[in-house]
Amino acid sequence: MLSSLRTAILYLTRLKKENLVPTKRLPDVLIIGVKKCGTRALLEFLRLHPDVRAAGSEVHFFDKFYHKGFEWYRQKMPPTMEGQITMEKTPSYWVTRSAPRRVYAMNPRVRLLAVVRDPVTRAISDYTQSASKRARLPRFEQLALVNWSGGWGGGWGGWGGWPAVDPSWPPLRLGVYARAFRRWLRRFPRSRILLVSGERLVADPAAEMAAVQDFLGLKRVITDKHFYFNSTKGFPCLLKSEGQPTPHCLGKTKGRNHPYIDPVVIERLREYYRPYNERFYELSGINFGWP
Repeated sequence: MLSSLRTAILYLTRLKKENLVPTKRLPDVLIIGVKKCGTRALLEFLRLHPDVRAAGSEVHFFDKFYHKGFEWYRQKMPPTMEGQITMEKTPSYWVTRSAPRRVYAMNPRVRLLAVVRDPVTRAISDYTQSASKRARLPRFEQLALVNWSGGWGGGWGGWGGWPAVDPSWPPLRLGVYARAFRRWLRRFPRSRILLVSGERLVADPAAEMAAVQDFLGLKRVITDKHFYFNSTKGFPCLLKSEGQPTPHCLGKTKGRNHPYIDPVVIERLREYYRPYNERFYELSGINFGWP
């Protein structure tokens, strides 16, 4: 009996030394944002890869629970084998001022993924999510603009005939990507941050995921054979995934129909974002081609 137990212990010790036993590690990769740009889709698509293991839910370590320490954070991670990537997603890291410094303290060589999309569409999606939870939420136009009165020429509180944008409204403020991106670039070189196009993640997920896999040093396992386009949802769904061999889409909260927004308001927001988008293109070295 003792001999068998000793043999088992020696065997497990050898496996551990050879990194063949799954262990919990701090993440090698973080999806740091941006909210309502496709971070959940990116995470679920990456879960298709056999060499990726991700935390099951948003941990919020670098924004809410940093005081609990790195050991607490490590315990929130999934067990991984040698050669596999440990990953975590919390979109609010993107705008948390202290997050770049804290992430750098954990690992200056961590790889960062951020999904971005047209900030006007992102703001509408953000509002739509809030409206689904609050029945009496004012109209998008009332929150996005100052003194919106229900139509063009009906008492705009702006200048030069244009309505005034409320830059303090969080769904609009979050779309000024250059502001947060600059903070991350103060800590991390551009080569450690991959910006994923939310639009391309929908239009051609296989191509966008090829770029993500290359950035992470992974074999291109995730290909077009994994996806099909769901016309009802309006975005790609999965033909197969780990643990689910049948076709399935993301949760029912994904792919909500956006409310009708006054075209004049949309145009005003495009004008508002244009200089910020140009600044972001310069910082990132990528022209995303947003209207």
